[in-house]
Amino acid sequence: MSVRGRAAPGRGGGGDYSAKHITVLEGLEAVRKRPAMYIGGVDADGLHHLVWEVLDNAVDEAMNGHARNIAVTLHGDGSVSVRDDGRGIPVDRHEPTGRPALEVILTTLHAGGKFEPGVYRAAGGLHGVGASVVNALSASLSATVWRARRKWRMEFARGECVLGLEDLGPARGKGTEVRFLPDPEVFPDSRLDRGRIAARLEETSFLHRGLGITLTEEVSGEVETWRHHRGLRDYYDALVARKKLTSVHETPFELARAPLTDEGRLELVLGWTESPKEHFRTYVNGIPTRSGGSHEAALREGLARAVRQVLETGNRTPKGLSVSADDAREGVLAVLSVFWPDPQFRGQTKDRLNNPEIRGPVESAVRAELEKWLHQFPTTAERIAGRVVLAARAREASRAAAASVSRRPAVSTRTVLPGKLSDCASRDARETEIFIVEGDSAGGSAKQARDRTRQAVLPLRGKILNAAQATPKRVADNAELRDIALALGCGMGKGCDPAGLRYRRVILLADADADGHHITTLLLAYFVNYLWPLLEAGRVFVAQPPLFRLDFGSEVAWAGDEEERDRILAGRPKRAKPAVITRFKGLGEMPPKVLWKTTLDPASRTLLRVEAGSPDAAREFIGSLMGRDPAARRALIRSGALDPTELDL
Repeated sequence: MSVRGRAAPGRGGGGDYSAKHITVLEGLEAVRKRPAMYIGGVDADGLHHLVWEVLDNAVDEAMNGHARNIAVTLHGDGSVSVRDDGRGIPVDRHEPTGRPALEVILTTLHAGGKFEPGVYRAAGGLHGVGASVVNALSASLSATVWRARRKWRMEFARGECVLGLEDLGPARGKGTEVRFLPDPEVFPDSRLDRGRIAARLEETSFLHRGLGITLTEEVSGEVETWRHHRGLRDYYDALVARKKLTSVHETPFELARAPLTDEGRLELVLGWTESPKEHFRTYVNGIPTRSGGSHEAALREGLARAVRQVLETGNRTPKGLSVSADDAREGVLAVLSVFWPDPQFRGQTKDRLNNPEIRGPVESAVRAELEKWLHQFPTTAERIAGRVVLAARAREASRAAAASVSRRPAVSTRTVLPGKLSDCASRDARETEIFIVEGDSAGGSAKQARDRTRQAVLPLRGKILNAAQATPKRVADNAELRDIALALGCGMGKGCDPAGLRYRRVILLADADADGHHITTLLLAYFVNYLWPLLEAGRVFVAQPPLFRLDFGSEVAWAGDEEERDRILAGRPKRAKPAVITRFKGLGEMPPKVLWKTTLDPASRTLLRVEAGSPDAAREFIGSLMGRDPAARRALIRSGALDPTELDL
């Protein structure tokens, strides 16, 4: 069992630290030293990201009109090759370095032709990192270029050139082929998954209409080919079939090559299904953005606004029914592909788009065109409106049903709640929390400071019974512990069920001093031994009230203990005015406004979630701290297994 929170800065480490410990990694050495920075990890995702990087470079040629075909081959030795019929990577001399451009691209981070305008209108690889990273993390890599009616070749091993640029003589055709073998020294399992690669290639073929992609497995001789002339419409139909979805209307809404700016454009296909879930597939320059981003947020917003506007103008919403954005999107299947000249992705793995300037154009285009389409096809609009209204009614019915049962006082309807419980007004357990507070005085301050709508307060009388030592009968007969169980409403012991909890969070609130920590530990002993399922469900938290207030003129700082106070003081300028330090004697003496701001307000407070591991280990640990045998406590402290400062939690 642990209590998670932010560690104090400066802890850990130690020893000498000087200029001799500073390491500068040259070239691709940094990639091999920290591969996760560039490919997200060395698991299966990171391994296949190498394939995606090379594939994306080939797709960039097709996206800009220079290639029509891509061939991927899985070789018998575990390597993979990607060939396109694009312009071919330049092989002429790169003047600043004196080396062939091909070598510069494959051995230098942030080198490529996508930084300068005019070379690519849109591209998935923009950082000049992908090809060199693949080279660095491959046991071997060869690059073959067909360009200017000649064939050229270079070979590398773990990022180092082992065979310089070789002119293989006259040759027909044009393009580039990169073949690489993932390095087993980097990847624990360097075997590529044919099914995973095939799925990505098929997905890519949908996104670039007319592009032919072939996957060949050398050992089995199996060949798959994809070419989709309807692009995203074919993708949409395939998803409907694979997910076994039932469409609400026959023909989906389509936007083909809709301009966003002088250089940006989008393609979109969407429709409503009977599914209770929404399904969004979004891409930028052919790159899947699994975590969404600004373009997906704009699509969601534009879609919801268009639907709600059509509902309002057509009087299609029943009186008294409120339609939310989630209702408008329920059951939607959408495929969005955006082409943008300068996308800013989150990290090299490119799973999320962060361009804020794209939101406006995408939202406006989707909203305007979808509204026009819905007005143009009134029968389809009626079907979609019926689907949205049904979702809104189901949501309100579900909320009403949940509210009617989620705040039941206990298993028995005749059970009376504790008289000293100051309950909250809301009957929706999903938005409520209860503070179990040390003492009547502290409880009074908490009652004044709280949000009465969502926050309940249960004050306790001093230190409660030690559940780690007491018998089950004594625990059941104890008034304080019985009040806690009644207030929570979820039962105790083997009958404890988190589904019956009357609040979303249970928060233990005690003074920030040693006595308060002891009371928190006693409460945790009770939860570990008799309310364990609540810990497993992550529903129990420990509040962090301050022990000190430090006033620096108009500036105020809060410290939870002496160490944090001293650290704040040490960080002040030497000539700054001395601080006025107030030590709170307890929660009962803290002004309600201060208690709210520092400890109760969800916007500014700090809560530590109590995390549960093994119940046996947690009970053994609590028993060592709070049990009858003092020898266990002495052994725990002397063993050094726990920092003594953590004993009070």
